[in-house]
Amino acid sequence: MGAGTPDSDSLAAVTEQQSHRFERGTDGPKVIVAGVDGSDSSLRAAAYASGLARRQGALLALVYVQPVLAAGAALGAPVADTTKEIAEDLVAQVRDAMERVKGIFDIRWEFHTFRGDPYNGLVKAADDLKADAVVVGASEQAGHRIIGSVAVRLVKAGRWPVTVVP
Repeated sequence: MGAGTPDSDSLAAVTEQQSHRFERGTDGPKVIVAGVDGSDSSLRAAAYASGLARRQGALLALVYVQPVLAAGAALGAPVADTTKEIAEDLVAQVRDAMERVKGIFDIRWEFHTFRGDPYNGLVKAADDLKADAVVVGASEQAGHRIIGSVAVRLVKAGRWPVTVVP
């Protein structure tokens, strides 16, 4: 045999070793987390994620992170009531959308709410749900170009494939 050419025994050993190796992943995502907050870009991200979930037969986990606004609460603003109303409105929108496609498309979905900042809430959701992918909308706030958006922070975390929908 020539130099640098593997023999058939070593190829067989490598192939056998690879076939017995455990792999957590599958041929596609089984849980897709999509962050929603009611913004147009987050609703587009949810629509995109639902298409991915439908094609992959994956669970679509829609996550709304209720912001904790300490300054507003200190001034007596009903922050908890407002964020709860937003969450209830988002669930109603999702149910309505899923009813419209019922019988045409079958999508398994769940809605989760967390309290805190959006980045940490999405990280917790993705970890708790053992997400294979995360989908978020692009930030619509100008300040995020300077300090970094939730999407950029998720990408930099490098823990899941992250899709940012414009």
